[in-house]
Amino acid sequence: MTALGWALPALPLVAGALLLASAPIFGRRADRIAPVVSVLAALGMTASAITAAAVRPAVRVPLFGGFEAGMAVDGLSAVLVVMVTAVTSAVLVFAAGDLPGAEARARFHGLMLLFAGSMLVTVTATDLALLLMAWEVMGAMSYALIGFRWRDQGRVASAGVAFLTTRAGDLGLYLAAGCAVAGTRALSLDTLPDAAAPWRDLVAAGIVIAALGKSAQLPFSFWLSRAMAGPTPVSALLHSATMVAAGAYLLLRVRPLLDATGWAATLVAWAGALTALLLGAVALAQRDLKQVLAASTCAQIGFMVLAAGAASTEAGTDQMVAHAAVKSLLFLGAGAWSAALGTMDLGELRGAARRHRVVGATFAVGALALAGLPPLSLWVTKDAILSAVAERSAPLYVVGLAAGVLSAAYAGRMLLAVWRRPADAGRLERVGLLRQAPLPVLAIAAASLGVVALPGRDLSPDLALSGALAVAVLALVWRRPFRSRRWRPAPAAHWLYLERIAHQGVVRPVRALAEALARFDDRVIDGAVRAVAAGGRRAAALTDRRAELTVDGLVNAIGRAARTLGALARRPQTGLVHTYYAQAAVLLTVLAVVAVLAV
Repeated sequence: MTALGWALPALPLVAGALLLASAPIFGRRADRIAPVVSVLAALGMTASAITAAAVRPAVRVPLFGGFEAGMAVDGLSAVLVVMVTAVTSAVLVFAAGDLPGAEARARFHGLMLLFAGSMLVTVTATDLALLLMAWEVMGAMSYALIGFRWRDQGRVASAGVAFLTTRAGDLGLYLAAGCAVAGTRALSLDTLPDAAAPWRDLVAAGIVIAALGKSAQLPFSFWLSRAMAGPTPVSALLHSATMVAAGAYLLLRVRPLLDATGWAATLVAWAGALTALLLGAVALAQRDLKQVLAASTCAQIGFMVLAAGAASTEAGTDQMVAHAAVKSLLFLGAGAWSAALGTMDLGELRGAARRHRVVGATFAVGALALAGLPPLSLWVTKDAILSAVAERSAPLYVVGLAAGVLSAAYAGRMLLAVWRRPADAGRLERVGLLRQAPLPVLAIAAASLGVVALPGRDLSPDLALSGALAVAVLALVWRRPFRSRRWRPAPAAHWLYLERIAHQGVVRPVRALAEALARFDDRVIDGAVRAVAAGGRRAAALTDRRAELTVDGLVNAIGRAARTLGALARRPQTGLVHTYYAQAAVLLTVLAVVAVLAV
């Protein structure tokens, strides 16, 4: 079991590292075999995940200072590892036929496998130390994948915005880890609710910030719009089963901590509900299909966050799994049309589903599931969340129900755009077999997951109400399309101006503060250092000159005095003995006189 625990994340991590290392060494040969290697690795990873979900392996390793790190597949993570690996396999099959042959396939598939491996470590980590390591690798790989086409400066800039925004939220995990050590003398996720005050609240605050940032919840949602600059397989993986879902998963994992604080669960619930509502309005106002899907991802993740705040872990997990199948299906369908037709504009995609029937039919299944149409998957999972919310807060339930109505509206708008009869036949571009292969499988999952969950659910009035609302909204959208500008208010069309607000309210003040500190450093601190150095040099020069003059003058004076005394001493030296006696007699007489006078 221990070996299986290590093998689960090691397979994609090792395969991804080998592909990355082979890219600069073998060049085109590595690019040719990379899709095969990555798909085989993904299938092996999926088989390992299914086995791990059955046998539940666990591993522990010592860290430092008596701390331990570990990974374990339990009830919650068992569902997540199967979901992550299955979606990764489908996306990599699509990517095998999506990237042009001239692109760096070895680098792309290597990054994708490393990303998937870090996500597997994230969902199986049992402590904050290992979680934080995987969290960081996942963020770095997302930056590299969003900016994969690095010669396009616009894509690189978008990758930078996404990376820096999520990194700002990730600082919360560092806060949580430090406070966990202070409050519990441990890093285990299970011990966090037992932390002493005020450490428990600080741990909860750090985790909530990190989770909301990674899952693109308000106020961090705008980075997901920028992340659409990456290749379609990247969007399909990041925004369905991995990075964006990681924050919601973390909140579901630490739900006892949220409940223990008394405030964190309420904050999380409202953050999820408002994101589901407001980003649903944003999705409704978008003209670009990928932007609709991006905003809808924020909204659907909002339901999972709402479930974490409402203490409904099972419903939130069901929503996560169903959303992974639905959203990966929709992103891959959009990517197939983008490659075939060269556009993502809803107006220009008119009739795309009629031209590519397999893509169109599977996309329709995903869109109807997203709308909450009975008996498809998200109809059941969203209602399970709303039922749990209704027991806690009527206002939260109303907001969640309104967000569900918006889901049906923007899903219906996508369907209408791609199924309307085109004005002309246009040029028909073929969608390759590899691009189509994962779509039916994902469509079956998107449809059947709700049917599987339905027998365990009571046919409550809430379930019937949400289904009836979805049908009514879809019918309304189909009969009265949103063609007028009044359906595209500027705030919703521009993602609530969140990026502008962040730039004006955070980036510019921080940059201004940094520039002011830099000027202070240059002018005051560096200036003081330079002044001290210059003063030292001047003092040294002055001291050197004055000391040299004084010392040399003294030496010269002593020398002159010595020479004078020497000259005087030589004068009485005549060489005549009687002269010396006479001088001695005179000297003795003088001394005798002095002695007498002294007495």
